[in-house]
Amino acid sequence: MTYFVTGATGFIGSRLVKKLLDRGGVVYFLVRDAKHKKLPELYERWGVDKKRAIPVVGDLTKKRLGVSKANMAKIKGNVKHFFHLAAIYDLSSPHDVQHKINVEGTENTIDLATHIGAKCFHFASSIAAAGLYDGVFREDMFDEATGLEHPYFRTKHDSEGTVRMDCSIPYRIYRPGIVVGDSQTGEMDKIDGPYYFFKLIQKMRRSLPRWMPTIGVEGGRLNIVPVDFVVDAMDHIAHKKGLDGGCFHLVDPDPKRVGDVMNTLARAAHAPEMALRLNMRMFGFIPPYVWKTVAAAPPIRRMLRSVMEDLGLPDGVLKFINFPTRYDNRETEAALKGSGISVPDLDSYAWRLWDYWERHMDPELFKKKTLEDRVRNKVVVVTGASSGIGKSVALQLGAAGANVVLVARGKEKLEETQAQIVEEGGQAAMYSADLAEEKSIDKLLRNIYKDFKRVDILVNNAGRSIRRSISSSYDRFHDFERTMQLNYFGSLRLIMGLLPGMADRKKGHIINISSIGVLSNAPRFSAYVASKAALDAFTRCAGAEFKHEDIHFTTVNMPLVRTPMIAPTKIYDNVPTISPGEAATMITDAIITRPIRVATRLGIFAEISHLLFPKVTQVGMSSAFQMFPDSAASKGEKGAQQPSPEQIALAQITKGIHW
Repeated sequence: MTYFVTGATGFIGSRLVKKLLDRGGVVYFLVRDAKHKKLPELYERWGVDKKRAIPVVGDLTKKRLGVSKANMAKIKGNVKHFFHLAAIYDLSSPHDVQHKINVEGTENTIDLATHIGAKCFHFASSIAAAGLYDGVFREDMFDEATGLEHPYFRTKHDSEGTVRMDCSIPYRIYRPGIVVGDSQTGEMDKIDGPYYFFKLIQKMRRSLPRWMPTIGVEGGRLNIVPVDFVVDAMDHIAHKKGLDGGCFHLVDPDPKRVGDVMNTLARAAHAPEMALRLNMRMFGFIPPYVWKTVAAAPPIRRMLRSVMEDLGLPDGVLKFINFPTRYDNRETEAALKGSGISVPDLDSYAWRLWDYWERHMDPELFKKKTLEDRVRNKVVVVTGASSGIGKSVALQLGAAGANVVLVARGKEKLEETQAQIVEEGGQAAMYSADLAEEKSIDKLLRNIYKDFKRVDILVNNAGRSIRRSISSSYDRFHDFERTMQLNYFGSLRLIMGLLPGMADRKKGHIINISSIGVLSNAPRFSAYVASKAALDAFTRCAGAEFKHEDIHFTTVNMPLVRTPMIAPTKIYDNVPTISPGEAATMITDAIITRPIRVATRLGIFAEISHLLFPKVTQVGMSSAFQMFPDSAASKGEKGAQQPSPEQIALAQITKGIHW
């Protein structure tokens, strides 16, 4: 049996050709270039050579697909089944492009199929041909379609109409649902449909613990089908007698709502699920013009565009959240009866889709993002670079090719850091400065500008921590003054000295090292947390003011790190912490990706708990406060405290939080 297939190099088409070849047939397939880059891969997939899978050079936009007279003469009278799968399946393509390919391309394809005497024309339409019909759309319905304003819906409807009106040979129409990857392998070729929301789920997984309930939307029903079902059903129906003139919905007879789909994918991704789902129809009393007016406001438009870009969502996709159409598929079920072909439940293969996406399709995999790409030959200032986190960051930056500017009070230890960077082939300059002193900071800034002319990245890492209860600090007001002087005013003076140059060049990145204590409101750290909270607030304000200047601000809410700063509190010798190297990687990752904030899941959970359940959270923090006493060092005493089993247990559960 001989076939002709358009779209054979595509996701669905290549699999259909494999099925047809497995039947022992010969397949002619349309390609734009005789040396199409996919051909070697396709022949390997199909397991045949050019004797059975024969490429025919042509173009959808040309009359009779631009197939040469010689090729038409060669295949004329031999083709029994002509499959037209080539089309644009993209919500973001402009109308003129979609019309040219989907509608005019179908007209040209019918012309060729008729000319070569094909016996049956098989057309891959889409459920989009029904538009946004409110209700159940049957397989025998067509003219009843409504809501066809979107170019994709309109051109899919019109191209199917072309087959119905202009095709003089017997035809069969197939309307697949939203096609996702293979239910056995997860393989998919592009991001669309439910895949648009994979990045959102991934961000939730990275930010929140899996057990934390979240809020989402209920939405309409999404009719999702795996590609292997679509191909198997199309192949079976195409070869079954007595079905000419039929239209077949290749859909899930029991589709899930948007919220259920999101939760299914969240389970597959080990991300938190949406425990509370809002039905957007509850806001239906608000007139459409009000929504349009609000959405047209410049600040709202900018925010929406930023969110959509961050999540990789195309314009207009959110309007389909409340998709209103259901699809009857009784003709398809009758045609498939006894074949064993049916739609698998999404829960049974969602994990395969997620795994394939994260391994092969996640947009982050294709971005050129390495520390070396970001900092090579850039001037990067690191404060507190003589030890701990700052030293580890400086070493990583030096190895990546940055011109590292090392800043700290202790000259001897700074020299050690500088020597290690140079010994490993990096570049580093050192400046001894007291960042709690105004004159010392001003001198530092003059020297940096004199030697380097500019600063590209600032890592505000230097800081002072004090662990002491408020009741033990009544006569120690200077504790609050000195932490504020270094942690806030020192960092702020450095930022204010470097921002003008960044603004002139319209580029720069400022990273402020804060604390998980700002999110958890850790007791006994009131002086330290207040100073870091002030810096956090400034960073949020500055980020908004300088966004349009391409100057990025990042806050790193660092968990407890084993550095010399926590050494006086001996109880920390027995609680879980992260190493300076791990902390440094959090910072260098932030240099690469430029997020607004970096925080652990526990830190974010603590912040949300304070927001949603302030009294309950306060009781919990108070209990922890009573469980952990002031350190001997904070009371001016000598000797180490041995933690109790209860203290160790709580510290293990709340890893990274300062107690």
